[in-house]
Amino acid sequence: MSEFTRRSFIGKTAVAIGSFAALQKVVGADRSKSDPGPANPPLDGQNPDSMWPPATDTKELVQAFKYPFSFANKRTYEGGWSREVTIREFPVSKTMAGVNMRLTPGGFRELHWHTASEWAIMLYGSARLTAIDLDGKSFVADVNKNDLWFFPPGLPHSIQGLNPDGCEFMLVFDDGNFSESDTVLLSDTIGHLPPEVLAKNFAVSQEAFKNVPKEELFIFQADLPGSLEADQKVAAGARGKSPQNLAFRTMEMPPTLKTKGGDVRIVDSSNFKVSTTAMALVTVHPGGLRELHWHPNADEWQYYISGKGRMTVVATGNKARTMDFQAGDVGYIWCSWRCSARSIVFRTFRSRSGWLILHRKRSWRTCASIRRPTMRFPRTAAWSCRCEGLQTCLSYSLAQDRWLLGWCCVNEMAHCGLFARITTDSFFQLTICLC
Repeated sequence: MSEFTRRSFIGKTAVAIGSFAALQKVVGADRSKSDPGPANPPLDGQNPDSMWPPATDTKELVQAFKYPFSFANKRTYEGGWSREVTIREFPVSKTMAGVNMRLTPGGFRELHWHTASEWAIMLYGSARLTAIDLDGKSFVADVNKNDLWFFPPGLPHSIQGLNPDGCEFMLVFDDGNFSESDTVLLSDTIGHLPPEVLAKNFAVSQEAFKNVPKEELFIFQADLPGSLEADQKVAAGARGKSPQNLAFRTMEMPPTLKTKGGDVRIVDSSNFKVSTTAMALVTVHPGGLRELHWHPNADEWQYYISGKGRMTVVATGNKARTMDFQAGDVGYIWCSWRCSARSIVFRTFRSRSGWLILHRKRSWRTCASIRRPTMRFPRTAAWSCRCEGLQTCLSYSLAQDRWLLGWCCVNEMAHCGLFARITTDSFFQLTICLC
């Protein structure tokens, strides 16, 4: 062997040994959790699973499915404020947009209408709703915390805050591009028509319109309204009251499902007839779990009302991401992820957590994580059958060594969605598939 070859061999061998030693150090080292550069500690503290993702998350990018209302621009007026999260702020939210609004006592969201349907939940306080249906008949009602309302597209309506401290509510529209700035307002309509046209249309003198505002009011301060009965009588006029009930009293219905881990109330067109938006009001206690699941027929829009938690999304293409949520955050899950599983896993916190889930569909449909008759999980066994309608399902607890009877709602295209789980304190939990 030549001198050149010997030296080359020795040099290359030394490099290879050094590289192998360095690789061993990398492979054997703990994952580094240092971030010495600039940081926003309060924001990082609210998003620990984005700062340092769990090992089950993938390195492939999954589009962010969280947006805090705290980042939204707030439009303030005398009488209240408004802020919105649309596809402009939250690109993943393609089919739904949310508007958060506050009205003082007497504060008025002026009469308006829009091309998207409006679904709403009261977050705080009390408000008076007024609407006119397509036959010119009126609907007037007072709503309180957790009550819902639904206004179909094109239906003129207004909202006013009541004593003692006005109200705050969340509006959800079935169009990701929707903006409250694009609604048709009464002040806009009147202000942009010639006085002589208005006078002829309403059969009054032009003087009646001399104080009409020249620009939109949107939200404005007004006197508190009179009694509900008096307003209903005046609004009814000669045409009478609308036969449609556009409000729903959520807390007057029992939970659709209640376990030791929490409860859920599902409101869709089966119990709120006018609504084309399906809703689940979910409460999960500290340490509780929203079972792994997916929805095959609609995207999912979420609003977190209280508490803290985290959600893991497993998307197609072997992608997964975990994000942390707290009160005021919006979450969104694509229907294109319907063949994957998404879990909302709540860590142990002092306060219980509650959130709102919406689908742009008349009916609620959930696919649970157990689909095959012989699927087995640690300490739990569940059997399901291919059947139709409301059926009973029999489950066997391996830990408790006994059978339990449940029920499930299925159709001809799906197996029963009964899911049985024994938690760490040996509590047997049934999660029902609503198809």
